[in-house]
Amino acid sequence: MLKIILALFVVVLLPETAQAEINSGDTAWMLTASALVLLMTPGLALFYGGMVRAKNVLSTLMHSFFAMGIMSIHWVVIGYSLSFAEGNSFIGGFDYVLLNGVDSNPGPYADNIPHNVFMIFQMMFAIITPALISGAFAERIKFSGYVLFSLLWATLVYNPVCHWVWGSGGWLGGLGALDFAGGTVVHINSGVAALAVVLVLGRRVGYPQQGMKPHNLGLTVLGAGMLWFGWFGFNAGSALAADGSAANAFVVTHIAAAVAAVTWALIESMQKGKASALGVATGAVAGLVAITPACGFVGVGGAILIGIGAGGLCYAAIMAKSRFGYDDSLDVFGVHGIGGAWGALATGVFAVAAIGGTAGLLESGNLGQLGIQATSVLATAVYSFVVTFLIARFVDATVGLRVNEEQEMTGLDLSEHGEVGYNLSD
Repeated sequence: MLKIILALFVVVLLPETAQAEINSGDTAWMLTASALVLLMTPGLALFYGGMVRAKNVLSTLMHSFFAMGIMSIHWVVIGYSLSFAEGNSFIGGFDYVLLNGVDSNPGPYADNIPHNVFMIFQMMFAIITPALISGAFAERIKFSGYVLFSLLWATLVYNPVCHWVWGSGGWLGGLGALDFAGGTVVHINSGVAALAVVLVLGRRVGYPQQGMKPHNLGLTVLGAGMLWFGWFGFNAGSALAADGSAANAFVVTHIAAAVAAVTWALIESMQKGKASALGVATGAVAGLVAITPACGFVGVGGAILIGIGAGGLCYAAIMAKSRFGYDDSLDVFGVHGIGGAWGALATGVFAVAAIGGTAGLLESGNLGQLGIQATSVLATAVYSFVVTFLIARFVDATVGLRVNEEQEMTGLDLSEHGEVGYNLSD
């Protein structure tokens, strides 16, 4: 009789207890977070669009909005598989090509939500990252060159780095690198890539002698607000559950953004006598960038210090741009490259074991985690810069990367898209 009972337990009960159970609350939150992250890309379009000259507003909006289409298709066809399928330490395999096997059952990365919910959440990251780069080469890139560049960059840069950090068997994840929501994968990656592209592309006609002031800062502030709002999905959603980790990420994300915005305003006031709307909006975004890798590992104190550092370091990076002579139109490297690197390193300093399971330098007193963070920053920066530079050279030699001088002077809205953002003559 005892043997019969044990056999029934093994055959009937164990499979039921071993089967993962999807949590409806977590699933609802992750669907909401996915929508919030998607909203960030139109927010980015407005943030960038307001900072360019009026003759280039539509082309700048298109860079972000079109990414919502082309990057979604790329993610479905091959991007998700190269990022998250089983592969090697460098790149994923082909098991998930065309989303093969990605359905509403629990997946390998989160057994509390459907696999396709995890996939769509990660898709939103893959959409916005190439769009972030577009701010660096605004006002002078060919649309066809932008499309080819984005597809190649997603395949050869974003997907491998994503796999390194978050994919099964990725070497940086295995090393113990901490990146809760994309400081390395999204921000350092895109920021350094932006620098590489503008070195290939060259300066805008008339830069820096000719004034190239933002044409509509109202759009920029609105876009920054949308980014701030959507960033709660970006960071808190990376907990992959509606739990205390998500709550902490939500709280410290807001605090870091607020502190960085105020820090930027204070620095501007001391240097220039006035705080600008553009500065406050940029400072808020810098704080959001810097807290992204740390939001699952630090508390309020760490968030405040990260926000102060983001405001100060990113401001200094943008002010130093003129000394080096490169034309990063909308300061992608200064905000995302520098802010992302600061956030990743600060994670190794301010991480709290009780929050994310890992103690940083301040709590542990040793440099181990900070060294791992530095390795992840350096590896991502070097790989992204070198491969992006080669991609930009290839695109320039094939379809062409830059419009000619006449088209640039006319404006990309007319020369590339045959329309204008503001028709004031009717």
